[in-house]
Amino acid sequence: MARFLLIVLILLCSLSSRIESSSNAGGTKQLRFNRKKGEFKILQVADMHYADGRKTPCEDVLPKQIAHCTDLNTSVFINRMIQAEKPDLIVFTGDNIFGFDATDAVASMNAAFAPAIASGIPWAAVLGNHDQESTLSRKGVMKYIVGMKHTLSQFNPGGFDVIDGFGNYNLEVHGVEGSGFMNKSILNLYFLDSGDYSTVPSIPGYGWIKPSQQFWFQQTSKKLRKSFKAPGLAYFHIPLPEYANFDKSNFTGVRQEGISSASVNSGFFTTLVGAGDVKAVFTGHDHINDFCGELTGIHLCYAGGFGYHAYGKAGWSRRARVVAVSLEKGSHGDWGAVKSIKTWKRLDDKKLTAIDGQVLWSQHSSGSRRKKPIPRV
Repeated sequence: MARFLLIVLILLCSLSSRIESSSNAGGTKQLRFNRKKGEFKILQVADMHYADGRKTPCEDVLPKQIAHCTDLNTSVFINRMIQAEKPDLIVFTGDNIFGFDATDAVASMNAAFAPAIASGIPWAAVLGNHDQESTLSRKGVMKYIVGMKHTLSQFNPGGFDVIDGFGNYNLEVHGVEGSGFMNKSILNLYFLDSGDYSTVPSIPGYGWIKPSQQFWFQQTSKKLRKSFKAPGLAYFHIPLPEYANFDKSNFTGVRQEGISSASVNSGFFTTLVGAGDVKAVFTGHDHINDFCGELTGIHLCYAGGFGYHAYGKAGWSRRARVVAVSLEKGSHGDWGAVKSIKTWKRLDDKKLTAIDGQVLWSQHSSGSRRKKPIPRV
């Protein structure tokens, strides 16, 4: 098994070196809805915790898995997900590498993102609280990511004198080529750096989204909504304090650990509600939580832990979250604006089992927790 995983990783890295970059940090590749299906699909990968590849053992797996389980299992899982779902965008929501165990940050990032690069699919990343703990600073890590092949990740937006963090940016997804929406962003994606740890001595714990970042979000959202009132999705690493509002009665998925948000509430959820366009937020950080619940018209969702060199729960499969955004179809067969936003998760088992399908938003409702049919592999 170990030899098989190594061969797979070598093939992935070899393929990635032969593929010419179709996009980079400048966002030169325009994201667009699929003409055939009228759909845009996003694969979220949370908490890979990648370190030194086949030298790095797995954590919290079954006894029978220990002997042959390494970072390479994480790479194989990503590749399986790409093959199964064929996403239009891959989003990495932080703790992409586990700095304490990564001998070389660059080598770890190259290996961690290799499956995405090999696929040629556009991808985007934000930072978690562990990415900067190896041989590069937080700023250095994000700068390196921005220069990688096929990434649409950006260091920070232009036009703002001061903005906290590294990796606050937005991506626009335009309508189908040839449709009336081909030159409009009909889905807006927001990416934010939720920080690592508090730098305020009197405030313990994790970081949070600062006022400068919230101002950038407000201004960006306002500008986009002037052009077209499109729904939005937000991606970052550390969950908001509002995730603690849910229990088994009002979410889909599981909550198996506490909500490790910042110890202060910076008000970003209120900012999101005020803006009105973001329909769902997607985070990682808490690996054995994978629920999705609605609060004041916004779904707050976890992806569930993806990486094998990350804490988890033995016997509880690593998993990934998929979001599928579908367009309405006109009477003449032409594609229009966004009709619905759905999500599900896939488990890293033999069948890549899909679970917890649900509608997050539709044109005719504020969202639903009602479970929907699971997509077939």
